Amino acid sequence: MSNLGNSLERRDVVGQLLANRGDLLVVAGLGSSCYDILSIEDSSADFPLWGAMGAASMMGLGLAMAQPGRRVLVITGDGEILMGLGGLGTIANKAPSNLAIVVLDNERYGETGMQKTHTAGPMNLAAVAAGAGFPVTGTIRSNEDLKAAIPTIRQQPGPVLFDIKILANQASDIPSPQDGTMLKQRFREALQV
Repeated sequence: MSNLGNSLERRDVVGQLLANRGDLLVVAGLGSSCYDILSIEDSSADFPLWGAMGAASMMGLGLAMAQPGRRVLVITGDGEILMGLGGLGTIANKAPSNLAIVVLDNERYGETGMQKTHTAGPMNLAAVAAGAGFPVTGTIRSNEDLKAAIPTIRQQPGPVLFDIKILANQASDIPSPQDGTMLKQRFREALQV
């Protein structure tokens, strides 16, 4: 598939995912996903990783297992999820019902120059997740699809993975906290650990 048919704007997608979030815990993957969540709000219940490429889904798994009474949403990009594909099998085997992963898939490595990722070709991340054993997967290409999927992302027992095809544009930087120690401590306080 080509990015030419994608019409969703990343910040609009993230805004819809985080609207009326309640006690939702959010882990954001590398770079752009962090800017995306922080452009909506700077919440102590958000954990932007900033780096650690490939680790967002596994961080979400650990958090979902440690906080079984709360919904955990991982918001990451296609480049980041491709780096940690093996983790999808581990997540499916652990089967946390409170974990949802959304991939903001612009079919590009946004942090290194917008080179095409494998998802610009025939690779289907929802099919990969389904093959790994995720009971709920899907690909979102329109605002109507997104609106229909949000209740599933927020409530469906999982693990859940949705690949959201977005426009191939880079996220603009948002002045935001990038001090890892401070973010970790703030997040721990939000968890009351």
